[in-house]
Amino acid sequence: MSLRQAVAAALKQNPDLTLVRLDEEKARQAVRVARDPFSPKLMVGSGLAYSNGFPMSIEGSAPSIVQANVSEDLFNRPQSFAVAEARENAHAAQLGTAAKQEEVAYRIASLYLDAERAARVRDLACQDAESLQTVLEAVQAQVQEGRALPLAEKQANLNLARARELADDLEADQDTAETALATALGLTPADRVRPIADEQTALPVPASEDEVVRKALESSKELRRLESQIAAKGLEIRGQEAARLPRVDLVAQYSMLARYNNYAQFFQRFQRNNVEVGASFQIPLLSGPGVGAQLAQIQSDIAHLRAELTTARDRLTADIQQSFRDVKKADNAAEVARLDLDVAREQVSVFLSQSQEGRATLRQVEEARVAENGKWIAFYDAQYSAQRARWNLLRLSGDLLATLTPTP
Repeated sequence: MSLRQAVAAALKQNPDLTLVRLDEEKARQAVRVARDPFSPKLMVGSGLAYSNGFPMSIEGSAPSIVQANVSEDLFNRPQSFAVAEARENAHAAQLGTAAKQEEVAYRIASLYLDAERAARVRDLACQDAESLQTVLEAVQAQVQEGRALPLAEKQANLNLARARELADDLEADQDTAETALATALGLTPADRVRPIADEQTALPVPASEDEVVRKALESSKELRRLESQIAAKGLEIRGQEAARLPRVDLVAQYSMLARYNNYAQFFQRFQRNNVEVGASFQIPLLSGPGVGAQLAQIQSDIAHLRAELTTARDRLTADIQQSFRDVKKADNAAEVARLDLDVAREQVSVFLSQSQEGRATLRQVEEARVAENGKWIAFYDAQYSAQRARWNLLRLSGDLLATLTPTP
């Protein structure tokens, strides 16, 4: 996969993101649960009972052939605030999902860079082993001709064994990195996701650090989520305070009574079909100490969330400032590694020229190539560090998804 393909796959099936989306759906359904008391409910039933003597009630109703009850909240301010709180919680869950998407995208980008680096470094290690094998053969020939000591052959054997061990270790690292990338995409540990060559343009670094900080504070999903949670707690407080207000419920009932019951023996007039429609009024007079205690608990939660919000803002600002420093340091290290690589490549060219003139041996050429491969590894590491630092800066500024998501 290319990097953008990997990010697109992760946004669809990453396990952590799937769990967050389930929580978001649960919060969205909680809004419907909170609104349920304001929806009319109709219950229809029937029963069978033997009556002897004065007609008694069963669960508050006379024995009837068919009975229907309708109930609905007409005025219930605590429940209205509960609905608003549920909506705010659903909004916070949505922001949490968006923040998780940014986190998953950055993790995929980091794992992708790890897998790409492991593949490249392994290839260089295999080239080192081939070069050292050539060196070993050259040293063996020199030993047989008496132009080198047996110790040189043992040293060449040791260098070749180390190179092969390193190549095997890097192959295992490559498998580990590709497996980690596969599981992050929602695949099984038996799968492998291998990075493919992808044209990646250099990521620009914003010139103004203050502008990035301002933009990040405005667009941060984590900060917006904490603010939404504070707003939800404020609605919960209003709901608790509204518990002192009256409550009005719609009540309606219909009953079809049986003629064979002994109502006529005790009542002057019998009516088979009976309907009752009205409203139920409840006025709380004494709410008890629980309401005050709940309000105190909610106030503590709000203070805790505000402290978290302040800490998150300070941490985001500090992280962006540190990210700018990391990008600068990584760029400087990449430039030094590039210059060091240029020197090593030039050294190989010099030895090749001297070899054609008979002034340098094959052993010197191959050893120079091994040194050049080491510089390539350092150059790749510096490049990946610089790229990862830029990805992190994009994540903090809120532009990571826009950069990594494929455009239609």
